[in-house]
Amino acid sequence: MLNRLFQGAALSVLIAGAASAADLPRRAAPPAYAAVPVFTWTGFYAGTLSGYSFSDDQTIRTSGNFAANQANVLAGRRPAAVRSSQDGFSSFGGGIGYDYQFNPGNGIVVGIAADATGMDLDRRRGYVSALGDISGFRQQLDYLGTVRGRVGYAFDRFLVYGTGGFAFGGVDYKAAFLSNAAGRPFAFAGQYNRMETGYVYGGGVEYAIPADSILNKFSVLKYIPLFQNAGVTVKAEYLRYDLGSRNVLVNAVPGVGVGSYTSRFTTEGNTVRGGFTYRFGTL
Repeated sequence: MLNRLFQGAALSVLIAGAASAADLPRRAAPPAYAAVPVFTWTGFYAGTLSGYSFSDDQTIRTSGNFAANQANVLAGRRPAAVRSSQDGFSSFGGGIGYDYQFNPGNGIVVGIAADATGMDLDRRRGYVSALGDISGFRQQLDYLGTVRGRVGYAFDRFLVYGTGGFAFGGVDYKAAFLSNAAGRPFAFAGQYNRMETGYVYGGGVEYAIPADSILNKFSVLKYIPLFQNAGVTVKAEYLRYDLGSRNVLVNAVPGVGVGSYTSRFTTEGNTVRGGFTYRFGTL
């Protein structure tokens, strides 16, 4: 009889516990959190460029091609060497490129870039000898273009890189020597105006502006379908370019000069520039 009483009491407790458990609220599933996208530099881009350019060691060297011309150079009547350093602000230009980042976030970035910038660097130099002989030179770089590889390391939205490759530019070289005769007519003249090629190297930094920045929100290019999903980056870089040397034959003007000279021009310099870049699908 006592056992039956204990069994009945235990059964009552179990039934009451089950009923209480049924009244408890159900445990809700934890909320789902969307993964924050990791920034990557991988993708195509297009942008604008402008800056300041200067040369630090450009010299025009002249030699005579015949005995009388050689004697004039040795006597100082024609300059053996004239410095022709140039400097000035570059006109606006633009470029395109593609980058690939191995690991989104922090990681190595490799890419290729091509650009062209109007330079309009013009330098005129005159020389007057002790005997009154007048010689004039003009050296001009109209534009500079590059096709470069670049390798860098990204710290999320901040990129540091080195770069180097092929360079080309439009050069204009002129030399004119005046006669001592009455009226000072041209006695010798020569010109070279073509595209020259060479190499370029340097480095730079670039920063990707967050999508909610005012520069992204108020970009006028967002109204162009191609740029609607593009983000903005700002960059600054230094480049050293060398387009090599070129000999210009300075021929005698018939009836005035005799023989000829050769003036050797060199085009090399530095450019510090910055700009905005629009990147497609990276921001």
